[in-house]
Amino acid sequence: MEQLTCYDCGETFPFGDAARCRCGEPLWFETDAAGFDWRDASGATAGGVSLGRDTLWRYESVLPATVPDGLAAAAGGTPLFRAPSMESPDGPRVHLKVEGVNPTGSFKDRGTAVGISRLEGPVGTVSHGNMALSVAAHAAAVDREAIILVAEDTPDSRLAMIAQHDPHLFRVRGDYGRLYDDTLERDLGAAFLNSDAPLRVAGQKTVAYEICEAFAPDAPDAIVLPVSSGGQASGVWKALRELDAAGLLSAVPRIYLAQAARCDPIAQAYRRGASRVESVEGEPTAAVSINNADPPSGNRALAAVAETGGGVVSVAEEVMISERDRLAADAGVSVEPSCAVATAAVRELTASGEFGSDDDVAAILTGSGYKYGTSDTDISSVREVDRTDVPDAVREVVS
Repeated sequence: MEQLTCYDCGETFPFGDAARCRCGEPLWFETDAAGFDWRDASGATAGGVSLGRDTLWRYESVLPATVPDGLAAAAGGTPLFRAPSMESPDGPRVHLKVEGVNPTGSFKDRGTAVGISRLEGPVGTVSHGNMALSVAAHAAAVDREAIILVAEDTPDSRLAMIAQHDPHLFRVRGDYGRLYDDTLERDLGAAFLNSDAPLRVAGQKTVAYEICEAFAPDAPDAIVLPVSSGGQASGVWKALRELDAAGLLSAVPRIYLAQAARCDPIAQAYRRGASRVESVEGEPTAAVSINNADPPSGNRALAAVAETGGGVVSVAEEVMISERDRLAADAGVSVEPSCAVATAAVRELTASGEFGSDDDVAAILTGSGYKYGTSDTDISSVREVDRTDVPDAVREVVS
């Protein structure tokens, strides 16, 4: 029987029996990767066609799902390349992992692909951005109902991007932050693939598998990535633990997380030397995708940093925007502002002496900047509901 484990207290649960541990921390799949070898990552087949080595499914042996047909078969396998134009004379070699070339333009497709391949029936998520788009698209590809709950202030242009995949789309009035807990505590008639769901973390860990395989038999000195809920950071940490257990890392890369200074609860906890993250009163920021004032896996993200000897950086708004422009002009990569905190953090860590010219640093650019244009998709089907009315509204559309 598949087991879920609490990273913090070690308690285990059969898959499907719990969403979070009794201690309150998130769970992830207990994966025995001790026998895994890079030779096992030989590719997979979907619909009778070889996927080669260019998707996340080449790591099927350490995933809690089997390779699917359809859109989910295409997730992962994103480019990793060195970007000398992003380097400084006294700084590290910078390698960019471009997640924006996933099917819907973000790293979220990794977790959605694994989740949609394993779950049955309607699927849902609480998101007003990349995760919402990913779940809506992947559900459409397998003719499944999708329930998407977005915040009241979600722009119409973003709603239009999601709505084109014809999900049940709800713009929710009230305490949007509580919706994550609502989907854990109440039966809404759909399986919710939220930011740190075990299936999602299992899929998201594959980005670190790809990075480390590219460096094998060595390993990068550090992996730097934006952090919001802490789910992606958890996936990277999980991968490094598994690869270390398999004896495939010359040294475990340090994990560095980056946040926008206007909403940085994990960074604030790190600066205090705390092991627990407290919610903050965030300010509006262009980094919409990582604007999370109360991250559900924040404690686990801090644990990842502590165990690997990494750190957490807050990036000022003007620095983030400047870095986004620099990535486009100097590296030819268009990213949303939330991604630019990663390479901005590399720059700040270099200036502080954390990185030197002998280091190899992989920066994960989590989402494409090309998505945020205009759309004429009809959004008249979007339903406006109060948060307290969400359960009845969702059950109505999935019944």
